[in-house]
Amino acid sequence: MSSTKQYSTTSSLVIGYALCSSLLAVINKFAITKFNYPGLLTALQYLTSALGVWVLGKLGFLHHDQFTLETAKKFLPAALVFFLAIFTNTNLLRHANVDTFIVFRSLTPLLVAIADTTFRKQPCPSKLTFVSLLIILGGAVGYVATDSAFSLTAYSWAFAYLVTITTEMVYIKHMVTNLGLNTWGFVLYNNLLSLMMAPVLWFLTGEYVDVFATLAANSGKWFEPVAFSAVSLSCVFGLAISFFGFAARKAISATAFTVTGVVNKFLTVAINVVIWDKHASPFGLLCLLFTLAGGVLYQQSVTGTGSPSQRESTASKQTDSENDGDENEAKGMSGKLASV
Repeated sequence: MSSTKQYSTTSSLVIGYALCSSLLAVINKFAITKFNYPGLLTALQYLTSALGVWVLGKLGFLHHDQFTLETAKKFLPAALVFFLAIFTNTNLLRHANVDTFIVFRSLTPLLVAIADTTFRKQPCPSKLTFVSLLIILGGAVGYVATDSAFSLTAYSWAFAYLVTITTEMVYIKHMVTNLGLNTWGFVLYNNLLSLMMAPVLWFLTGEYVDVFATLAANSGKWFEPVAFSAVSLSCVFGLAISFFGFAARKAISATAFTVTGVVNKFLTVAINVVIWDKHASPFGLLCLLFTLAGGVLYQQSVTGTGSPSQRESTASKQTDSENDGDENEAKGMSGKLASV
């Protein structure tokens, strides 16, 4: 019964994360189209998430760890990487279509697996696992290969996103497992610290000039119903994915978490085909099926009874326990999002 309950809980968390991640990508693309201020948009998401956790905690609907300066100092490096990953993700969606986002997002599981083996001294994934990761990558590349709408600006942001999201996937696992925070505590620290860093980037990127110019002009575009709805939805889903993202990281491995993020883009593409006029050809959609098939193959490679990959997962957990000490609350956590 305990095993069945744990399986149901893990499945619910992964499904919740997949839905939030898939919908958030499209919602953010729509929001940044109608509200062309990426720094301010992400800041509003951070504010909603941090304020939501605090208010719900005061009302007794959830429990989160109290914000302390000492813990904040320890968490700051992880929050910085998270902040940069979300910022580059938003700007990638601003300058490129969802297809470009998908192909670079699909690169992360393979890079995370390599980084885990190289820097965190984790056992090498099995051959079947690597084959499944390569199928995911090949399918995503083939999907986007049918779309020629690329630009230097878009690729620059895509490369920046790839670097930051891969770093975040690996680095957060190393950083947060010793802090002893619960899920909502992680959400609070991550978003509150990111919100504190947002004004710095506004000035560095010069976005504040556009923001103040719009305020001075009082054009009314900020309060158009469509723009307001898109921004509001992005903020609500930002809070939801904060919970599901962190909770799912605790339940599954870093590579499984990133593969889930790649596979759930199938829903993103389906929505993208419906609402946008720029998408891949039927051949590209066929390539996407290979990405999904790679995700299924990966799941088989890591859940097969007595498989090398299963022994790998067990060894990984044992290694984490030995290195990190008492980490029952944070075992299995890896990096996000976005985020996202």
